[in-house]
Amino acid sequence: MRKQHRLTQVELSEKSGVGLRFVRELEQGKPTLRLDKVNQILNLFGAEVGVVPMTKTDDR
Repeated sequence: MRKQHRLTQVELSEKSGVGLRFVRELEQGKPTLRLDKVNQILNLFGAEVGVVPMTKTDDR
């Protein structure tokens, strides 16, 4: 999304209010990231992530 909007990593960092290191780690696929910071970035693009309840399919 960053590239589609023609933003550099530095610009995305500044506009979203998260650090440049965080942007780099996000793009490199770091397995553990703070959800609030991910949402700070996604909010620039009109999106967010959150918890979605799982559907119970059987009684285990």
